[in-house]
Amino acid sequence: MMKQILFSGVIGLFLTLMGTPLLIKLLARKGYGQYIRDDGPREHASKRGTPTMGGIAFIFATVAAYFLSKVITGYTPTYSGLLVLGLMVGMGLVGFLDDYIKIVKRRSLGLRAKAKMAGQLIVGISFAVLALQFQDARGNTPASTKLSFITDFGWKLGPILFVIWALFMILAMSNGVNLTDGLDGLATGASVLVFGAYTFIGVWQFQESCANATTLTNPNACYEVRDPLDLAVIASALMGACLGFLWWNTSPAKIFMGDTGSLALGGVLTGLAILSRTELLVAIMGGLFVLITMSVVIQVGSFKLTGKRVFRMAPLQHHFELKGWSEVLVVVRFWIIQGICVIVGLGLFYAGWAAEK
Repeated sequence: MMKQILFSGVIGLFLTLMGTPLLIKLLARKGYGQYIRDDGPREHASKRGTPTMGGIAFIFATVAAYFLSKVITGYTPTYSGLLVLGLMVGMGLVGFLDDYIKIVKRRSLGLRAKAKMAGQLIVGISFAVLALQFQDARGNTPASTKLSFITDFGWKLGPILFVIWALFMILAMSNGVNLTDGLDGLATGASVLVFGAYTFIGVWQFQESCANATTLTNPNACYEVRDPLDLAVIASALMGACLGFLWWNTSPAKIFMGDTGSLALGGVLTGLAILSRTELLVAIMGGLFVLITMSVVIQVGSFKLTGKRVFRMAPLQHHFELKGWSEVLVVVRFWIIQGICVIVGLGLFYAGWAAEK
């Protein structure tokens, strides 16, 4: 069964390594280039016109890798896997429409705010509602109405509050990845680290599943997750696909992921967190996305309340650029921060299991 994880990761990596250059040529031929803010760091002016909407590459590669791994190994897709992929594709479609309007229709703001929000709400609500369906033999649905950290804990939200909570998480993480996607390779590399962690979590939850309680040394430390192995397959496919995309997205980037990619990555990361019962843990493992989002909140709040700015520019990565850090220096150091967040998150995940044992 573990072959699925290996195949999905390798296929995802191969497809983006080989396919992204073809997408770059296609987008460049059509003139689908990136819009660059005039008030940003001066060094970014040279990026104007770089092909964007590159998220198409890793969205396609992830979906293809998932289904090809199933064909190769003979296993069937699960409801959990299909729901997470659906959330990724749906959010990616909203981002694609936003990018398309910005670039092709020459409207710098892209989709109007109400239309963009409506699209995200439709996708998010659909995911949340469907995630409470499809019980397995043990009565588990893909998602749980209880809050979770490393597993579910006592607070049961109920269906309506769960949908609201899931929407909040989807919107928050999507915007967090979107804000992080401001420097070459920053959001892509950070995502690789988080998806690697979720590959491990899925494998661990599968090995320690309550469905195998009769063979476990301590059934009290098991996980009630509906399809943990399939979540690991998707996380592995995403890790490979993002790693292959990073080859072309790293400085100097030949292509940007655009809102197509950032909204999709934020959505699928939230989907993995919700269905693996690690909803609050993802705020730690995706700590860089949270940090950068908070920098924008602090900047806007401070300016509205006091008329003063805390940072030279928000999001946070641009503050350090304006302080004189090179783009590559900012990216590598922020990757290190993200790596620390992932290590802390995995440490807490293991500690929770060990404490129960």
